[in-house]
Amino acid sequence: MIFIEEKFYKVWLSLIENLGIKRYINLINTFKTNKAIFNATKQELLNVNLINENIANNMVNTQIRISVKKYLDYMQKNNIDIISIDDNYYPTILREIYSPPIFLYIRGNKGILNQNNISMVGARNCSEYGKNVAKFLAYNLAKNNINIVSGLAKGIDEYSHLGAIFAKGKTIAVLGSGVDYIYPKENSYLVNKILSLDGAIISEYPIGVQPQKNNFPARNRIISGISQGVIVVEAKKKSGSLITVDFALEQGRDVFAVPRKYKFRKFRGNK
Repeated sequence: MIFIEEKFYKVWLSLIENLGIKRYINLINTFKTNKAIFNATKQELLNVNLINENIANNMVNTQIRISVKKYLDYMQKNNIDIISIDDNYYPTILREIYSPPIFLYIRGNKGILNQNNISMVGARNCSEYGKNVAKFLAYNLAKNNINIVSGLAKGIDEYSHLGAIFAKGKTIAVLGSGVDYIYPKENSYLVNKILSLDGAIISEYPIGVQPQKNNFPARNRIISGISQGVIVVEAKKKSGSLITVDFALEQGRDVFAVPRKYKFRKFRGNK
């Protein structure tokens, strides 16, 4: 019962737009528990540093509170969980980044988040060379018990996930939408493959959130944040891949780049 109650408060807080880690820490320091935050009055919330009128109004909004039951029912039916920054399953190295997500929605294996993870990123419109390199590297890393992290997008992301799948390894897809909204839809087939091999689909966005342009740069900080290093296979000068690299360098992660021309045995896997 306590577990269900705590999940209720986590989902509720995840629905408060622009809450952010600094405001959440101030709330926890003031009220000590999520339940106490839920029971606080609007004026008590406004007395907390950085909590403004708009956020306080959303936190006491009756409709938002009522909607939590709908989210919980959907999550139970679809095997979706939520973990918070103070949970044991939350990635330890992700806590250390600037502005870590307070909550992560997850489908699949929670234990994978704290294992040896390497992220692979690159262009959507990639070359055949890029596809083969992505599969080749992901396959061999997965064979050596290193989990592959990517963003489930077309191109390099897709083939990185596939390389791990061909190796019967684990892979994590980080979404710029809710975990119930797969984008692009053509890659929905990957989700079943990832979950069947004990991988995970994660997002900081609540159920029902559709992919929006501004979501993806924020998503990229998680891709690098849960990984020990980032491999760039192919990337344009101005791209989301290089945004991920910027986050990785800021977070103190190792960054690797695939040479433009490199001879290797062509990967023989089928899509």
